[in-house]
Amino acid sequence: MSTMADLDQVTQLAALELAVRAPSIHNSQPWRFGVGPGRIELYADPTRHLAATDPDERDLLISCGAALHHLRIGLAALGWLPLTHRLPDPNRPEHLATVEILPRTAGHTELALAASITRRHTDRRGYDGGLTADQVAELHRHAAAEGVQLRAATDPDLRGHLVSAIAEADQLQRANPSYAYELARWTGQRAGARDGIPTGTTPSAVGYGDLPVRRFSPDCLHRDLPSEVDGAGTLLVLGTTEDDRMSRLRAGEATSAVLLAATWLRLASCPLTQPLEIPATRETVRTQVLDGIMIPQMVLRIGRPPRQPDPFPATTRRPVSAVTDYLWP
Repeated sequence: MSTMADLDQVTQLAALELAVRAPSIHNSQPWRFGVGPGRIELYADPTRHLAATDPDERDLLISCGAALHHLRIGLAALGWLPLTHRLPDPNRPEHLATVEILPRTAGHTELALAASITRRHTDRRGYDGGLTADQVAELHRHAAAEGVQLRAATDPDLRGHLVSAIAEADQLQRANPSYAYELARWTGQRAGARDGIPTGTTPSAVGYGDLPVRRFSPDCLHRDLPSEVDGAGTLLVLGTTEDDRMSRLRAGEATSAVLLAATWLRLASCPLTQPLEIPATRETVRTQVLDGIMIPQMVLRIGRPPRQPDPFPATTRRPVSAVTDYLWP
């Protein structure tokens, strides 16, 4: 059994190495961490807010929530209990969480999810098929554990409404010069760049099956797939009962939980934030896909990965040292 005396900067660094691998909007990594005795603090980094893409900071908070879940899972896998206090200081809205660290033995689920962190990546290719009912149920369980509901848009009408909202949002965003500039700023990065979306991971296709996809600049996948592999997979919507900062943060944690569980199940996954970045299309998803009951916070497409012999190029992250302040006395 670990003791608090064992908890040092090396242990915290190991957990943070996993935390910074979390997905974020355009790989902007809008987070900072503070490390002190027996605790790690998470802060939003407003200098990395994508104002044109994410005007209400929904994507920023969800990205930070994903990093928080990665951190929790990393600490748990290392044998520690992450006692998490979310939004602990109302006078400092950028302070999103304080994680107290207590000794505990890791469980099987935490070890499985931690093992998925280094294997997970956003796969923007076409998929070879959708999810089974059992797989949807398993992903629903992981979202519910984070206090978030998951709905699979498997009904043709629900999927049609969701696909239409994605197409409308794409059209509206591409007509916005500020959005186009921001997209160009964060995509098409050289290989090895520490942030942004690197060349070789974005599709040349404008869609898969019935689903349009975000058009990046430049469009260049590592290798185009055969034309017959054009499946979009299963579309999932994560929703919360409220739309406050806490709900968005928890939605980010659920996003991480679902993506890691999908990776453990050897599935491919890709977040689709476009329809929730425009108020009108977000309302369409709320009323037509979630029956007006839940607030949509994230759309995911998940499915069987394509049969691709070449390894998918990795998206790098900033080093822990670039995003961490040390609070040790």
